[in-house]
Amino acid sequence: MTKVYSPAMNKTISVDRIIAQIEGKKNGPTIVFFAGIHGNETAGVFALEAVLKNFNSENTNGNIYAISGNLEALKINQRFLDKDLNRIWTKEQLQDLQYKNEFNSEEQEQKELYGLLETIIKTNSGPFYFIDFHTTSSKTLPFITINDALINRKFSKLFPVPIVLGIEEFLNGPLLSYINELGYVSLGFESGQHDEQEAVENCISFIYLVLVYAKLIEKEKLPAFDQYYSELQTNAKHLSDIFEVVYLHRIRRNEVFKMMNGFQSFERVQKGTSIAFSNNEVIKSTYNARLFMPLYQTKGEEGFFIIRPIKPFFLKLSAALRHLRFDGLLVLFPGISWENKNKEALKVNLRVTKFFAKSIFHLLGYRNKKVDTTHLLLYNRERASKVKSYKKEGWY
Repeated sequence: MTKVYSPAMNKTISVDRIIAQIEGKKNGPTIVFFAGIHGNETAGVFALEAVLKNFNSENTNGNIYAISGNLEALKINQRFLDKDLNRIWTKEQLQDLQYKNEFNSEEQEQKELYGLLETIIKTNSGPFYFIDFHTTSSKTLPFITINDALINRKFSKLFPVPIVLGIEEFLNGPLLSYINELGYVSLGFESGQHDEQEAVENCISFIYLVLVYAKLIEKEKLPAFDQYYSELQTNAKHLSDIFEVVYLHRIRRNEVFKMMNGFQSFERVQKGTSIAFSNNEVIKSTYNARLFMPLYQTKGEEGFFIIRPIKPFFLKLSAALRHLRFDGLLVLFPGISWENKNKEALKVNLRVTKFFAKSIFHLLGYRNKKVDTTHLLLYNRERASKVKSYKKEGWY
């Protein structure tokens, strides 16, 4: 058992790798909750422990797993010990784990989580839902982050909070990006600032809504459903737009980075606004947009993001083009081809990309993930999505 302390709750609980496992009716969906992937983000751990102790196989129409992420980092309320556990879920890293005899702290955590994840997928029929709970170092509204697949968009739109997509283009190796590559619904829920009680309460509300929307429990049997929905809506300040990441200030090796005080996630910033210091030089916004996840902690490589809302017209257009598999026509253009026969990625000659706006690739679900000296690889989550598994779900 690992003792986990919450400054927000001023409370300590003991958890195992599996916080809770509930096996209900075998023909129901399977929901997998992750919490504490970052050891200083305890809100999800406390929320899952509080909610799921009230459930059993008799009142659940499916299977629920609640999993602790970085147990060693949770012990000391620290983001990570050796490596960021939410930046190492790449195919290369997972292959390396099979041949290593010695592991650092996060690699050992990853090895255990990976084995558990494989077992859950093999022993359950689905449909699967994967939810990863996080908090931020700055003040923030509760929000959802997703890889840009239509099944993620559809499910996420049920919740009364803003949605941010496109972050996978800027981060390498998040857990949910790996799960999304497998084709499942997967979303991150950022519930608030690390040590605020509201972050725990937002997680609790979100858990109940997930269980209802995925039909593991019936809405009629949850009298407080409207209250949970309303609390999330209020705490999100009735903002439920879909945003896209347009910029990341990535902290370089040996860079001395410091955010200016007082910024909050989703705060509007004007072009020219002073935001942070880099090696004592002022960083100013080059956008009229919103600031997203400004960094107010010592560990982390992402200083801040800039996001912009996506107009509903373009969301509808992208959905229509993806249903038509319009991206298949791109390979008719010179310099664009499939990376392999599985059609998981487009290989684009860098001399060609100047004729194609990045927004065109984004409309079709492609995100830039890898660059060499001559070519760009654009990955698409849409083609991997297990759409058939979700077509009979009410939200689809």
